[in-house]
Amino acid sequence: MLLFDELPAPPSLPVPAPALQLKPQPPDVAAPPAISLADAMPTTVYVHPQANRQIQLGSHRVGYVLKRGKRRTIGFSVGPEGLSVSAPRWTGVGEVEAAVHERSGWILSKLGLARERAQRMDEQRIVWRHGCYLPFLGGKIRLELDAAQTQSQSRHSTAQLLSGQPDGPSVLKLGLPQTATPTQIRDAATAWLMRQAKRVFAERMALFAVQVGVRYTKLSLSSAQTRWGSASANGHIRLNWRLIHLPMQSIDYVVVHELSHLRVMDHSPQFWRVVGSVMPDYAVRRRELKQSTALAHE
Repeated sequence: MLLFDELPAPPSLPVPAPALQLKPQPPDVAAPPAISLADAMPTTVYVHPQANRQIQLGSHRVGYVLKRGKRRTIGFSVGPEGLSVSAPRWTGVGEVEAAVHERSGWILSKLGLARERAQRMDEQRIVWRHGCYLPFLGGKIRLELDAAQTQSQSRHSTAQLLSGQPDGPSVLKLGLPQTATPTQIRDAATAWLMRQAKRVFAERMALFAVQVGVRYTKLSLSSAQTRWGSASANGHIRLNWRLIHLPMQSIDYVVVHELSHLRVMDHSPQFWRVVGSVMPDYAVRRRELKQSTALAHE
């Protein structure tokens, strides 16, 4: 006899698996802050060659010339070189920059247009050599050097070129040897272009003077870099010879514009009524002229 009842053996317990050894983790690193859209955009730079101030306008960095003088307001001017700001002597830099920011849309638009125009001019810049092309009356004329020529001649008359695209290429033959320098070629071609300009301008002046109802006393050519033409109260008209590069409709607009000044010397509504009475689409022609890549502008 057993003194104690036999107890069943306790069930075997599962052996726990060894604990997973975790590698120590580095402390949390903060994610870099998000950048603004303006900062992510590539920066466009406009710098005036004489810039003495710089400002950031969105994704555009603008270096501009700040001029101070006797004036009451802040003024802005965008030219081929860039932005110029004129301000009264007593105006602080902070106020000037606030005004620049306020007009940033207009400023950036004008700077972009000026850069595009400069790029088009570079693309159309003439390399003076045999076989180059010259802009002439809205088209192109090929330049050839021929020492046998006694004078500069065109294969087509000006009348043919005025009437539209002549059959075959228009060629200007200059009486120069193939060894002529670029300066010699430029001077000879420019002299021919100026002769054509004087002849064409005289024809158009005679035509439109009757329609405008005025008489001019003298016509001369100008080489101005900033104006297409001018008119004096004494009836003297000056037209930029570079107009000969442009289409006839642009030449006619400048002719009518200057002749109209012999009736009204300012740009008042009365003046534009005179222009419109002869040329109803003058606004379209004026806009096309402003977009021209010639060196001068109205």
